[in-house]
Amino acid sequence: MLPPSLKNLIDQLSKLPGLGQRSATRLTFYLLSRPADDLNALAQAIKDLPQKIKYCPRCFNLTGDSELCAICANKNRQPNLICVVEDILDVIPIERTRQFSGVYHVLGGLISPIDGLTPDKLRIKELIARIKQLLAQKIQPEIILAFNPTTEGDTTSLYLEKLLKPSGVKITKLNRGLSTGSDLEYADETTLINALKYRH
Repeated sequence: MLPPSLKNLIDQLSKLPGLGQRSATRLTFYLLSRPADDLNALAQAIKDLPQKIKYCPRCFNLTGDSELCAICANKNRQPNLICVVEDILDVIPIERTRQFSGVYHVLGGLISPIDGLTPDKLRIKELIARIKQLLAQKIQPEIILAFNPTTEGDTTSLYLEKLLKPSGVKITKLNRGLSTGSDLEYADETTLINALKYRH
């Protein structure tokens, strides 16, 4: 029988994605073997998350102490070139290519009625507000729809295209160098560079 504090840690870790009871148990016993200083540093890092990390009010990427995220605050980025992604994890591989000079808009999911994700639960209103703001300033935006090539990704693309077409904005999509069902997060850099370069 394990002590309650150990059992509690195993239970908490097993709630993390990709960690079942067995993996959580192994990880708990690994942590038990670490020096107290390492454990305190890890505990502090976890404790800091809700206090020191917030969402950028413009694109909904993550930011720390600054009001805007580093990408939105960068004056060298093109504010009229908006890459719309499903979640924050999709920003990382695109940034890694160093081929994209625009900004992002994190939707917070893809349309999937079966999972209860309807358009009103995504940050679509905020995207439209950004587009209207640019058009009011006589700036013509280009919206790049960069979703995973899945049914949900295609559904969300079609919905946004239909919604945005009347405003006359340029809408492009990543080239299908990405295989159907794949995930942007795991795409290699060359594939992503070509998908961005030959967007249509």
